[in-house]
Amino acid sequence: MKRVLLVCLLALHYLSACSREPIVLTVMAAASLTEAFQELGELFEAQNPGIAVTFNFAGSQQLAAQLAEGAPADVFASANQSQMGVAVDSGRVDQGKIKIFAQNRLVVIYPRRNPASVEALEDLANPGLKLVLAAKEVPIGQYSLEFLEKAKLDPAFDTSFADRVLMNVVSYEQTVKAVLNKVVLGEADAGIVYSSDVNGEAAGKISQLMIPDELNVIASYPIAVLKDSQHATQAQAFVDFVLSPTGQEILAKYGFMPAQK
Repeated sequence: MKRVLLVCLLALHYLSACSREPIVLTVMAAASLTEAFQELGELFEAQNPGIAVTFNFAGSQQLAAQLAEGAPADVFASANQSQMGVAVDSGRVDQGKIKIFAQNRLVVIYPRRNPASVEALEDLANPGLKLVLAAKEVPIGQYSLEFLEKAKLDPAFDTSFADRVLMNVVSYEQTVKAVLNKVVLGEADAGIVYSSDVNGEAAGKISQLMIPDELNVIASYPIAVLKDSQHATQAQAFVDFVLSPTGQEILAKYGFMPAQK
């Protein structure tokens, strides 16, 4: 009788454990992190049974606005510090808990068939070239404008270079992925994205033109647990995983640079 009772209790415990809903972490992350964070999320779930990670990928400015409006989330990973600052100002993030987890740099891309014959940065100012950039409120868009401002001070470029480049812009996009896709599809002759975006299938459809260090802009990526996260312990575990050697290896695999110590 006791053995039957024990077996029944164990069965009930097993059924209860199996029916237990997993903890769902909502991670808001910059669009440029899509592929890297998807792999990070899968590995984190495998190492932490009972936790499921769901992502909201968009432009950092869009995510910061959603957070300011009260959208529920557990982790925010931005492509720049100013949008993380918006989350701090809205009361969703504790300034003292923010960590820089990766860096990135700009690169000019163009379709592999190169219809506009882009061979040097100076070619971005050629009349008739169709250039696509991210909007200035998007981190990559602001970084692109900073690159052009630096070029104004470089004697290798004439003083009208930046203005002529901006005259060639045919659209301003809300995410870096939108810029990438327009160039991949041949809807633009060139665009400016992060070096980490040149991966996967896209890498086989585009070519890239390096921007030298003196003109480039290094993007720093901050991450933080939301102050009102309903799963703060698990959310912190995800942040720690991103910062771990394993997490950093995955980010490097997708072209991200490690954060400066």
